[in-house]
Amino acid sequence: MTTVPDVTLNNGVRIPQLGFGVWQVDNSETADVVGTALEAGYRSIDTAAAYGNEEGVGEALRRSELPRGELFVTSKLWNSDQGYDSTLRAFEASVERLGLEYLDLYLIHWPMPANDEFVDSWKAMERLYAEGRVRAIGVSNFHAAHLRRIFDEGGIAPTVNQIELHPRLTQEEMRSFDQEHDIATEAWSPLGQGQLLQDPAVAKLAEAYGKTSAQIILRWHLQLGTIAIPKSVTPERIRANFDVFDFELSTGDVEAVSALNENHRFGPDPDTMNVS
Repeated sequence: MTTVPDVTLNNGVRIPQLGFGVWQVDNSETADVVGTALEAGYRSIDTAAAYGNEEGVGEALRRSELPRGELFVTSKLWNSDQGYDSTLRAFEASVERLGLEYLDLYLIHWPMPANDEFVDSWKAMERLYAEGRVRAIGVSNFHAAHLRRIFDEGGIAPTVNQIELHPRLTQEEMRSFDQEHDIATEAWSPLGQGQLLQDPAVAKLAEAYGKTSAQIILRWHLQLGTIAIPKSVTPERIRANFDVFDFELSTGDVEAVSALNENHRFGPDPDTMNVS
């Protein structure tokens, strides 16, 4: 079995650097899709209340009969559940749907600056962490200004900032800020929602290395030091996306992929995302 390298978070908890995401996977398919991922070797599964498929993830985990200690399960607090008491209720609902006693990582999904409740949500998450209900807490889609509020008004720093990150949006400033504050950067949509797989520069590298375009991009993420959580529902692609530990990109080729940056988002901007 391939051993996935870990990233050690600022509280000492270790997270696999390559995980499996289930955004836009229908709950009726999720158990089978996640089951395929677990069979391929993934041990980190990333879901969210908003995805509507926590039940399917939980079913896959039960079917796998893998020891709980070998799994790393992440879920996220949705926007409409922000606030201290509602965060605690939302967490209980998520672990119930997953059929778990605890989460390995719980994230605030979006800062929702218009509502200005994320600090209260963070304080509730700090309580869950103190009570041992979650092994690590973090945020998703936070900019530096949002994180500074957490530093100023919260009790502990986030362990993870999960952001949109791919070769069209390399997020150099945000990654540097996270690194400076000992926060691990995790990439959602690491393949740019599939929009980068036909890029000529990536395809040329794929041919040179005898790999798929997706494997080239995922290897780029790993060599940057970010955590990546690719998603697919196709068994062959799920397995291929895990097969990225038998080669390395040269320094020049890592830079060539980074040079594709256009600061282009496929998803919403956190400063203006206020959907509840």
